[in-house]
Amino acid sequence: MEKIKDRNTLSIVSGLIGQVGIIAIDTVSRHAGISKRSYREASAGMFVSKRQAQSVKGQALGVIMTAAVSILGAKYIINDMSKNGRDNLIPKGILAGIGIGAIATAIPNVVPQNSVKPKDAASNLSYVFSNMVYGLLTTFAAAKLGHDSLYDVPPQNDYMKPTEQTSEQMKFGNTAR
Repeated sequence: MEKIKDRNTLSIVSGLIGQVGIIAIDTVSRHAGISKRSYREASAGMFVSKRQAQSVKGQALGVIMTAAVSILGAKYIINDMSKNGRDNLIPKGILAGIGIGAIATAIPNVVPQNSVKPKDAASNLSYVFSNMVYGLLTTFAAAKLGHDSLYDVPPQNDYMKPTEQTSEQMKFGNTAR
């Protein structure tokens, strides 16, 4: 399989893969009675009334808005891995998932007109777990599907010649330093 060379395309693909994890965990949590409100319902509640957030159109809005946050989160994860490498994917994924998820979960809670925000600990813990799964899936997808050239670390000092070739230089046999 050919690796993805464009950061934006990789953000979309890996973000949507991570969103599948959010939806799966959220669905299981909701059906098990752990979470009182689905993630997409809480997301839609930022923009529409409680009744509309529970409708099919509201649920669709919630999925779309969650997808947007997932893709933006994936862009952050990819940029972070570009600077810090693709090692230690599990801690990086958990940290990114919880961090991005905390922001995404806090936003609906501060919107005054949001009548669908979750207020119980079990729902919020379910969201945290969903976000951890999102972070892990997105991080692993970005690391495995992204082309090596996306993760070349830029030189820290532009005044000194680099001691290692970039993956592009190795690929095309450019030995100029």
